[in-house]
Amino acid sequence: MRIHLPRITDAKQALQQSLKISKAMASDVPKGHFAIYVGEYRKRFVIPVSYLNHSLFQDLLHEAEEEYGFDQPMGRLRVPCSEDAFITLISHMNGS
Repeated sequence: MRIHLPRITDAKQALQQSLKISKAMASDVPKGHFAIYVGEYRKRFVIPVSYLNHSLFQDLLHEAEEEYGFDQPMGRLRVPCSEDAFITLISHMNGS
């Protein structure tokens, strides 16, 4: 007796496709950096991992958690601020 499980097969194919896309996107991020998506149009920034230790950036991540939760599409990290506000934040972090 053969059991056909189309949902599992479809889910497996979707997961494989998602992993291929994630690997392709991650390949252009240098070691020691990560990609973050900012603003209404989700502009992509590649920033150093060291920013994760900065209190201003941690506050921004907390806001992202409250706004979007942990279940973000394709594992992309999104933050709820404008591109200009993000650039200003990064400038302040670089100056301190």
